[in-house]
Amino acid sequence: MAVKKVAVVGAGIIGICSAIELQRRGFEVCLLDPNGLASQASFGNAGHFATEQVFPLADPSLLPALPKILLDPKGPFRVAPSYFFKALPWFFRFLHNMLPSRAQQNGKLIRQLNEVAISAYQELLASCDLDAELQLSGSLLAFESTSEVEIKKQQAAYLEQGVAVEYLNRGEALELEPTLADSVSACLYFTEVGHCTDPARLCNKLADYFLAQGGEFKALRVLNVAEQDKAVSLFVQREDESKAESQLMFDSVLISSGAWSKPFANQLGYKVPLDTERGYHLMLPAQKLLSRPVASAERKFIMTPMSAGLRLAGTVEFAGLKAEPNYQRAEMLLPHAKALLNADVVQNFEIGADTVRWMGCRPSLPDSLPVMGVAPKHQRVFFNFGHQHLGLTWGAIAGRLIAQHMAGETTDLDLTPYSISRFN
Repeated sequence: MAVKKVAVVGAGIIGICSAIELQRRGFEVCLLDPNGLASQASFGNAGHFATEQVFPLADPSLLPALPKILLDPKGPFRVAPSYFFKALPWFFRFLHNMLPSRAQQNGKLIRQLNEVAISAYQELLASCDLDAELQLSGSLLAFESTSEVEIKKQQAAYLEQGVAVEYLNRGEALELEPTLADSVSACLYFTEVGHCTDPARLCNKLADYFLAQGGEFKALRVLNVAEQDKAVSLFVQREDESKAESQLMFDSVLISSGAWSKPFANQLGYKVPLDTERGYHLMLPAQKLLSRPVASAERKFIMTPMSAGLRLAGTVEFAGLKAEPNYQRAEMLLPHAKALLNADVVQNFEIGADTVRWMGCRPSLPDSLPVMGVAPKHQRVFFNFGHQHLGLTWGAIAGRLIAQHMAGETTDLDLTPYSISRFN
């Protein structure tokens, strides 16, 4: 039997992990991405393997605060005025997913991915001799003004969902992270989550492994996907000056293009309410200030120790894929870091011309679930996109599940609830 040739469209963490898992099942795999490896959200995310995030974003408790959140231009959640009407269909679906029954079901499906996400990474990284890229020192959720009663109520909610979490008073929190500011009164300590100190490096090392095993990468832009009787054709465009177009043939194709996946689904006749949550980060040249990610409960941002310094991240902006970055969204993270940390290097830091700021697009669906599985009306087209804030977290498990599915194996988890059929 001839080796099956598979194209993986999109070379972020989801695409790379999927490519490795397909390769291990005997497929001949070609990764395609016009912007190179790990060039989008996989490059600049917070580096947090956030398995504690078991609650869907469309949480009913968010509803009373939503108008205030949306009207605050400097808040953690922003809709660009020019994009407001384009975003409305997504938000209507988002509100619909706040119905208790839907929120409960969505949370269950998030949890079952989270429960195996870390172990899947441990197995993947160990097999690639990359164990050191995953650090399992937990994470903190810091509180400043929230009452102890409310904090312990939140702790109980996490415990009820099977999340390992401890309540730390101020003294106990300082034992773990001595640079926390005087304003921090308590923390929740998620003991079983992890982080990496350079998400782009993680992706590139995984890609190096894939290439060393005989995989192929092409910096081509896919313009169109079309299924034929016994193959899938991709019309592609070179990214050099020639912009020459050509046709490539594969036995099957996996669409894992993150926030850029929707046009491919539309071409094939599928509806998918995918929108982009633009996220920002700001890098501070401050190393060894923290030992693990620290998020702020009230300020809605996160700080992660990176090999290049301290990364501040966590804002959400709806403005589409084409709008220019609004780097004020990155810069506004600095005052929050100054409020949360007692460290001269942070207190004295000022935004300058050489400040490293970044914007990337998260692929988000209103139910906080990804699209994974075969295209219902196509036997040779598969999807693995829409992993929202948990793309890094779910990279290894999502790659394993889709590869099992494409190889005809019994998948570790039932992919039916994640199918694009739920929107069609």
